[in-house]
Amino acid sequence: MGHIVNTDAAKTLAQDALIWLSGDPEALSHFLAATGLSATDLRARHSDPEFLGFLLDFVLMSDENVLALAGAASVDPAEIARARAALPGGDLPNWT
Repeated sequence: MGHIVNTDAAKTLAQDALIWLSGDPEALSHFLAATGLSATDLRARHSDPEFLGFLLDFVLMSDENVLALAGAASVDPAEIARARAALPGGDLPNWT
C-alpha cells in the first residue's frame, strides 16, 4: 500500500493532470464536452480543489488515461486514485 496523499500533494498532481490533458487535444475535447466547461473555465478554476477532483475523476475513468498521466507525472498509477481520495468528494463511493 502506498503512502497517503495530503491535499496539497493531491492538488499538485491534479494540476499536473490539467497540464497533461492540455497537451492531448482529443482527451481535452472529451473532458470539455463531458463537463460543459470552456478553456476559460479551466484557467479560472485550475486551483479549485473541487474542480481538480472532477478532473481526476475524468482521468480515472480510463486506464489508458491513468497510465498516460502516471507516465507524464512520473508517479505510480495508484497515486492518482489516492490523490482523488484526498480532494473534495473523493470519499464518496464510486458506483460505476
